[in-house]
Amino acid sequence: SAMREAFDPEAVEDLLREMPPFEDRRQSALEMRLREREGEGSATVVKAARPSAAEQRRAAQNAAAARAAEEAAAMTAAEQEQAQHQQNGDLHAVDEDSDAGEDKSVEPQKEFSDVANGDENVSRELPVDAMGAMGAMNNMDGMDADAAVSSTSLVGIPKEVVPAMRKAFSNLCTSPSGVLFENALLQVGVKHEYVGAQGRISVFFGNLSSSPLLRFKAVVDDCDHLRMQKQGTQGLLDEEEDGGCTIAARTQAKLLLLVEVTAPFDDAPAMRITFKNEEGVKHEYPLRLPIVATCFMEPVTLEPGAFMQRWKSLEGQERECQEVVKAPPTSPAIDEDYMRRISLIITDGLKFGRCQGCDPTPWTVSGAATFRTGAKDLNGNNINVGCLVRVEANPQAGAFRVTTRTLHPLCSKAVKNVALVS
Repeated sequence: SAMREAFDPEAVEDLLREMPPFEDRRQSALEMRLREREGEGSATVVKAARPSAAEQRRAAQNAAAARAAEEAAAMTAAEQEQAQHQQNGDLHAVDEDSDAGEDKSVEPQKEFSDVANGDENVSRELPVDAMGAMGAMNNMDGMDADAAVSSTSLVGIPKEVVPAMRKAFSNLCTSPSGVLFENALLQVGVKHEYVGAQGRISVFFGNLSSSPLLRFKAVVDDCDHLRMQKQGTQGLLDEEEDGGCTIAARTQAKLLLLVEVTAPFDDAPAMRITFKNEEGVKHEYPLRLPIVATCFMEPVTLEPGAFMQRWKSLEGQERECQEVVKAPPTSPAIDEDYMRRISLIITDGLKFGRCQGCDPTPWTVSGAATFRTGAKDLNGNNINVGCLVRVEANPQAGAFRVTTRTLHPLCSKAVKNVALVS
């Protein structure tokens, strides 16, 4: 691959280590040095370990997010009662041992076969918010305007590169590794892996040019729904104007993020890259990291009766998101092989369990999953949200209908949009 050709094998393999256990509280390098030099209980160590004002604000934000997730969890007493027997406080988790006698029929819905080529309700292409997987890539802080940002001393991302960037972002939403951005100077690669509510995201910044990139900085915005720890090459995370690191030609800088999700969400964290070349021209690239809601899903397999029971119980405007889209003009005809690929996207990309036997035709794929969070309810159990998805195809019209149902509106929207860009 281009990454392996540009950088030595050891540097590449460094990105492919197993994810360590998530640390609830990272110890800074300063604290470690102070503890070694002055001892555990010294006044200096105690002062260094005391949370800063910024840390206290982040803790308050995390607590607010956890409270919001708890409120979402308690939407109805009936659903809460149904979930109480599930381990870890699943809000609408799955019971695989459902009654064999439950009604397995699909409830009446508007027939998807009504979708025709001339139906004005069918999107001609992916909706704008889905094109950026939950709106994240939609404006990219001005990227859709002109690239080279008005000032002659500031270079941005060219407008013609944006479609390729959106495609790269969409691919990474359902792939464990890949290139997020690349031009003649810089390649940004991402490898991410998740266990339940926690994730490890490795980002590398490779200098593809023959001269150094100076004052190189990567600023990742904090999010209310994510607890985030950041580590990187010395100087990479500097926020001062004269800070940053130097990336020599054909070498790379690294960024490691350890995250834990605390509430449902439908956007993606922003990352802004800035640097100067040898001529002093400043470059600024606004990007989005592919940390989306489906990254934190755990697949669930349901019997047909159990799936349809839960599907019907989640009816309602606030819980359902639906979109009908036309297949791309260059895509092959929708046949059974095509539907098998759709099924793989649901299971491997979105991390949903395939629920077989509940679909009336081969043109429908259904799945179930649980969205894991690190937030706790009043009883100390993790707050989780059950999610259901159905993808229905109309081969004659060359169109798909994607429907998601969950207890939380943001979860429904997030799953639907990631499914559309996949």
